[in-house]
Amino acid sequence: MSSDEVLHRLRLFLLMLSAGLAVGTVVELLFGEHFQMATQLVPFALSAAALGGALLALMRPQRSSLLLLRGVMALVALGSLFGIYEHVASNLAFVLEIKPATPAVEAFWQALFGANPLLAPGVLALAALLAIAATWQHPALAT
Repeated sequence: MSSDEVLHRLRLFLLMLSAGLAVGTVVELLFGEHFQMATQLVPFALSAAALGGALLALMRPQRSSLLLLRGVMALVALGSLFGIYEHVASNLAFVLEIKPATPAVEAFWQALFGANPLLAPGVLALAALLAIAATWQHPALAT
């Protein structure tokens, strides 16, 4: 098998894994009833964008679609960071509501291990990084 074929298969794998993570995120969000507030709908939109970008790149691996994929995935990664912030802020608010006299460092530490999982939003950042990695030195971007 040539190195070009290996790279092609690796790119397909990374894009399919990214798409799978986007679908899995939606399933997890639905099971967790993550639609109580408007901000909780953001990961649904980010997952749809990630899935759409990955599928477009899989079906039409052209310069324009790969550049679009990179842009979409950059937004998905930023949205993922927003989700991490939201989870920590929510946990911190809960800690300070229950124990208002908690020192700041201790409250922040407890917020990292609160009910809202810190790394759950990071799954979308991982999906974004995998998809962007799939475009690294892609032949369609050489032109």
